[in-house]
Amino acid sequence: MDKVYDHRKYEQKIYSLWEKNGAFTPKVDKSKNPFTIIMPPPNANDPLHVGHAREVATQDILIRYHRMKGNSTLWLPGSDHAGIETQYVFEKKLREKGKSRSDYDRDTLYNMIWDYVKDNTGVMEKQLRQLGASCDWSRFKFTLDEKIIKIVYKTFKKLYYDGLIYRGERIVNYCPLCGTSFSQLEVNYIEKEDELYYLDYETLTIATTRPETIFADVAIAVNPKDNKYKKLVGKAAKIPLINREVPIITDRLVDLNFGTGALKVTPGHDPVDFEIGEKHNLSIISVIDMEGKMINTPEKYISMKASVAREEVVKDLEEKGYIKKRERLHHSVGVCYKHKTPIEPIVSKQWFIKVKPLAEISKAALKKGEVKIVAKKYDKIAHHWLNNLKDWNISRQIVWGIRIPAWRCDKCLEWTITDGVVPKNCVSCGHEKLIQDPDTFDTWFSSGQWPYATLLAQSRISNFQFPISKNDKAKFEDFDYFYPTSVMNPAYDILPFWVIRMIMLGLYATTRVPFKIVLLHGLVRDRFGVKISKSKGNVINPIEMINKYGADSLRMASIWGSLVENDSSLSEDNIRGQRNFANKIWNAARFIFLESVAKRGGYSKAPTTKNSYDLKIIKQLRVTTKKVTRLLEKYRLNEAAETLYDFFWNQFANDYLEKTKSRRKDAQKILDFVLQESLKLLHPFMPFVTEAIWQESKNRFNNTTLISSSWPK
Repeated sequence: MDKVYDHRKYEQKIYSLWEKNGAFTPKVDKSKNPFTIIMPPPNANDPLHVGHAREVATQDILIRYHRMKGNSTLWLPGSDHAGIETQYVFEKKLREKGKSRSDYDRDTLYNMIWDYVKDNTGVMEKQLRQLGASCDWSRFKFTLDEKIIKIVYKTFKKLYYDGLIYRGERIVNYCPLCGTSFSQLEVNYIEKEDELYYLDYETLTIATTRPETIFADVAIAVNPKDNKYKKLVGKAAKIPLINREVPIITDRLVDLNFGTGALKVTPGHDPVDFEIGEKHNLSIISVIDMEGKMINTPEKYISMKASVAREEVVKDLEEKGYIKKRERLHHSVGVCYKHKTPIEPIVSKQWFIKVKPLAEISKAALKKGEVKIVAKKYDKIAHHWLNNLKDWNISRQIVWGIRIPAWRCDKCLEWTITDGVVPKNCVSCGHEKLIQDPDTFDTWFSSGQWPYATLLAQSRISNFQFPISKNDKAKFEDFDYFYPTSVMNPAYDILPFWVIRMIMLGLYATTRVPFKIVLLHGLVRDRFGVKISKSKGNVINPIEMINKYGADSLRMASIWGSLVENDSSLSEDNIRGQRNFANKIWNAARFIFLESVAKRGGYSKAPTTKNSYDLKIIKQLRVTTKKVTRLLEKYRLNEAAETLYDFFWNQFANDYLEKTKSRRKDAQKILDFVLQESLKLLHPFMPFVTEAIWQESKNRFNNTTLISSSWPK
């Protein structure tokens, strides 16, 4: 063995050895219990970041542990087309070249993004290999694979014909810069100081932060408990600048304590106002279009950006004496999660899922323990979201994604929904001219089907319907054997976006939960606990760290010091410290290998000995094995790693090895045995250095590869 462990010499060679031996590809074996993790698919538009390193380390530890335990173990990798995220990044690159999305037709733009994504997917796959991810590449899936799309279409069609999908004109969260609507969950909220204007509506005074929308007012609402307005109810107020009269009505949604207690009702541009408008059968006027420009206003403001129009309207209101007073207001404002610009609530026709029935079956599954969230605090958060979800807007006005399989009849205007097949005739009137909806699915709708879609897509059978009956399950070998999956391990910040939606859609489509355990992981922060970001200059490049210190060092450092569900602090010092541990393991093995052994093939049990030091280290090994196994079963990965670190560094290398130097030959069999078992215990955490030592042992141990060895008992 070399004097120093050089990860650059071994890592790529060892990964190739594992792949060549088929170590990552499980067989469907009904005599074994399956253990399955579907990898949360990284976005195909970006290289991996340090958060992925923690996620990969967490999942790979569990996968390698269960593989060594004898489970038929599947870790299915994939990548996500990432809808608006990818199109946003690609459009940014177009702008750098002086181009925009509007310079290309739909098909050309789609194909350009496809090529860009495919290039980046290759980068991401290479990086997963560098991290040591022992996933089954033969089952790799992309969210735009043809079979995945067919399954997404089948789910959509079933939802539609079960009455759970409707096309409705409703208020949606719209980003004029992205050019698409978002669901309730995709809007970020920021605290902001704004001007609150008190405007004279002749009969009464209202307060608003958005004077540019007064032209869309259709009523003034007051709370029925507000006595000061009782005599005005049923009368009219007059909109300033245009002098249009609107009725004064009552509604319990009006906040008594905001402004004057009188609310301008603008159903076309506010969610609460839209709800009031529906209850009172009010008309809807839109004065801001999908480009964020003014429409349906006095000529002066037409085509102005809404922000510019606000300034002009305020000037005109001031000049004509309609502003009674102004004050500063600190409030929460919805912004686009990509651009950080204000979200524009507008009324638009979109496809929606009725989420209440799906949320109810999901809550029942959580309550029964069919899905267990390891950290109790997140179980409460999941219930909160399931109780408060609004109908889910699943249509997006972008090119990049799965196009919605809905065709509108040119004659009767009814919709024909299919599972992807282009219809020849309208289902309502038989007319032959049909036009497909240009919208695509929300990324979370397709990725919400990821656990069952990836496993069903392994089958050669495509002609099936949901839910899959008991008689049909055997036809879908991977799905029948590996579903429900064992553990889902995404970051805690996508619990509402993805996890609860996977539970809802999984239960709906398959009648079974998509996974049994939800192990949410925390975010990676720097050594001071600050969130890692480019703007803060504290980014840790995982590939740079691998090149410098080795994948094992980065993996161990990323899970060290905090439970999986908590945020962790990571610095180069942490990674360097784990590199020192890898060297310690290497040096201990090198010392042990200096002495040749008569017995080859390793030990199935501890050798017989009467020496007190030998007996002590064997006992410590047994205690460590039991504790580490228990901690892994409880998903307390950091504690398992720290237990192993203490045992190997202090009890074995520093203490026992020193005591064997005067009785080397007598102790050799114990040294070999403890090293053999220690390498097995360490392998899920530090797979490269442990496998490198195993290969350097030249059949000293009991298997040709460590990855295929059994977990110590």
